[in-house]
Amino acid sequence: MDKASIGLVLSGGGFRGIAHAGAIKAFEEYGIYPNYISGTSAGALVGALYAANYTPEEIVAVFDKVKIFEFNRYAVNKPGLVNTDTFKSFLNSYFKENNFEHLHKKLFVTATNLLSGKIKVFDSGVLIDALLASASFPGVFSPVTIEDGFYSDGGILDNFPVGPVQNCEHIYGVYLNPINVMKTTEFKHSYDVVNRALHLRMNAAHEAKFKDCEMVIYPKELTKYNTFNVKNTNDLFEIGYKQTLASLKKKKPSIII
Repeated sequence: MDKASIGLVLSGGGFRGIAHAGAIKAFEEYGIYPNYISGTSAGALVGALYAANYTPEEIVAVFDKVKIFEFNRYAVNKPGLVNTDTFKSFLNSYFKENNFEHLHKKLFVTATNLLSGKIKVFDSGVLIDALLASASFPGVFSPVTIEDGFYSDGGILDNFPVGPVQNCEHIYGVYLNPINVMKTTEFKHSYDVVNRALHLRMNAAHEAKFKDCEMVIYPKELTKYNTFNVKNTNDLFEIGYKQTLASLKKKKPSIII
């Protein structure tokens, strides 16, 4: 029997992306091996490493080695605190060939074209530039130029890119940006209200796409972890792993591999 087409959607989330690796480990323990992956930002990086046949534990090790705010990474004459180009050599060491075609699973990477204001889906050609573009968190990492586009974080427009895998027979998602509960005392300035409103609106748009998946892993516990918190890697991995296991045990999906 032909192999089932299984799509996996991985959201952004900064260093919380380590939870994606935990989720992948749980999926595999249940015999679920996605062969189509759509990711943005940290989800794109995890998806690319997984598509290159790195194990979940090896993916965590990659995140452990990333040093974002080293002095030699700070941007000069670029619109960002960190020069995104300085990560090229780091990523080159993990991919034998710098292109989508040499991956072992089909990968879709989303990024936001700041010039046209539209989302761009990369699935062929140069890989690392697309990954860096997708992960270029606005205001922190400098945007990436690819051909005639100027790209930043894919999560700006689509933090749950289910579209590229919508034709798969089975679709699973992992969303790492839960909305935390706030107290009235935390709204001290108009900025706090505006920022909260924007986050609520964006989150609602992403959650509306959950219905396109058979299952979405949505660890609420991640509200305790900051986007750029480089510590607690083991905790983040375990959260993704245990939450996914719990969801799979409830639903008990049956997929013929």
